[in-house]
Amino acid sequence: MPRPAALALPPWLAHTLSAQRGPVPWSAVTRGALAGGPLLLAALLAGRTSLGVVAAVAAMLAGLNDRPGSRRTSVRRIGVPALAGAAGLSAGIVAGQHLGPVPLTLALTVLGLVAGGISAVGAVGSGTGTQMLVTTAVGAGMPLPDPGWQSVLAFLAGAGWLLALRLLLPTPGSLTGDVRLDFRFDGERAAVAAVYDAVAALLEAAGTEHAGVRRAALTAALDHAQDALAGPRLRRHPSSAAERRLHAQYAAALPLGEAATALAWAEHPVPARAAEGPRRLAAAVRGNTHPGPLPAPARTEPALRALDDALLHAAEAFDRGSGRDLHTRNRSFASVTRTVLGVGGREYGLRLGLCFGAGVAVAQVLHHGHWYGAHQHWYWLPATVVFLVKPDLGPLASRVLCRAAGTVLGALVFAGFAAVLPRPEGLVALVAVSGALVPVATRHFAAQTAVVTVLVLALVMTGGEPQAALSRIGETLLACAIVLIVGHLPMPGQRGGTVRARLEAADGAAHAYLAHVLSESDDRAARWRLRREAYRTLAEARTAVALAAAELPTLARHSAGADEVAAVLERLVDTTTACAVHLDDSGRLAPRHTERLTELRDELTVRRERAGLRLPELPAAG
Repeated sequence: MPRPAALALPPWLAHTLSAQRGPVPWSAVTRGALAGGPLLLAALLAGRTSLGVVAAVAAMLAGLNDRPGSRRTSVRRIGVPALAGAAGLSAGIVAGQHLGPVPLTLALTVLGLVAGGISAVGAVGSGTGTQMLVTTAVGAGMPLPDPGWQSVLAFLAGAGWLLALRLLLPTPGSLTGDVRLDFRFDGERAAVAAVYDAVAALLEAAGTEHAGVRRAALTAALDHAQDALAGPRLRRHPSSAAERRLHAQYAAALPLGEAATALAWAEHPVPARAAEGPRRLAAAVRGNTHPGPLPAPARTEPALRALDDALLHAAEAFDRGSGRDLHTRNRSFASVTRTVLGVGGREYGLRLGLCFGAGVAVAQVLHHGHWYGAHQHWYWLPATVVFLVKPDLGPLASRVLCRAAGTVLGALVFAGFAAVLPRPEGLVALVAVSGALVPVATRHFAAQTAVVTVLVLALVMTGGEPQAALSRIGETLLACAIVLIVGHLPMPGQRGGTVRARLEAADGAAHAYLAHVLSESDDRAARWRLRREAYRTLAEARTAVALAAAELPTLARHSAGADEVAAVLERLVDTTTACAVHLDDSGRLAPRHTERLTELRDELTVRRERAGLRLPELPAAG
């Protein structure tokens, strides 16, 4: 008898039940343990408990932004949201002291609109907007016995402490082996090595059904390495030989990735020998050594000849060790402003502003109606709303379910610990343990919520308030209801703005890349810059489309057909890369390339119309 088909879960529920996998980030676990707990202990010993609570909250928020990557990248990823959080805390303190319930609600609603637009810029923008709103609510609603300026300084000290740990502590394994390894660049070194591994994996998957997934993994590795190397710096150019070598090694991986993509596009298996060279280059990057002789692939077709040339160029670059151009995206202030004010920024800003404003309004009614009793923490409700609306944490329904489940679990766990732990030393230990668990819990939103709930309740009790587990559950469930209702209300304008904006950016980048390749320009640097931008924007569009598709049907229908447009754009960019490699080899396009470009151009036009997208036409192949 045939086996019954497995029950297919709806996308929003499947996303709720899924979790990320990977090794335990022991370095981040160590930083989490050394962040909030020691700060709170020092404040208790100094008799400034309230300032210690503020510093520990700042360290917790900074820990949520402490993601894998280079130290230089962490300066922006942790530091910018921390500065915004300090500004929000200061504004919240002033607003809470001088504004009544109605003006305060209106002011915070407007701030939510602005923060939503900022969050559309990217990951750092999202963290900045989120932390600014959370700290504004905390400043306006949390009773702080200390002067406002001292609380702001304590917040900066807490975030700065975690950032200092990120910059100064070596990661495990970075000081082993060759003593010449500089642990300051271990994140950059690992990121560049991962690019060469991704190239080898793509070559191994050429001609198989796994090629598409491996090509996407190569894009992610290149994005990560580019960000790791292009973080903020005091000098315009790399100041050390080790950093210049890493820049050269990254640049040498670009033509290798181009050739590997062209080979995968041809859908022909590649000899296993072809992947050995990139693997040796990856090992050389990790060990800061010379790669030695590299096996040359057979030069039987243009893409294999391009791969061989790229390997020779990489060997030379590894020996020479000098490189500057990272082919990064040029984002001017004007382009960032257009993103904030664009359709995606407006849509998310409106949703966040209305949800945050509704949360503040309900919290004010409950607070001034004395529904809170002895608990003076009305800020919990709007702060919870902010995290629920945050788009890069998953679809709306998934976030709500995970938040509710995680809060209930975390509150129950804390209630059990609070009944047996000595105070305050037991609570300090609980803060330290929770801080260490945050990096591991980020793999699933419910787990992260549970750990953060325990940490926050421990801080609140350490600050002198009574046990608040039950009220925390009630306020979280109320916040979930607010977000579900307001988040699904009809909005002015066309919905699906974030997906639409991402697809427009990806389409424009693909248009520019194809036009440059068809012009047969000899400017390789410009071509690689355009190719990187095309693949990066395409990956961002793919992520936005996947999240939109996992929403409840009420929201998901606004992005119907977007996945098909993204799939065609993906094949178009891959075909453009194959055309570039073939043009380098023969100086003209083969009939296969011209036919494929024409087919994709026509298919893209049809998909655009079905999805309701009005985008510029692509150039025709000559």
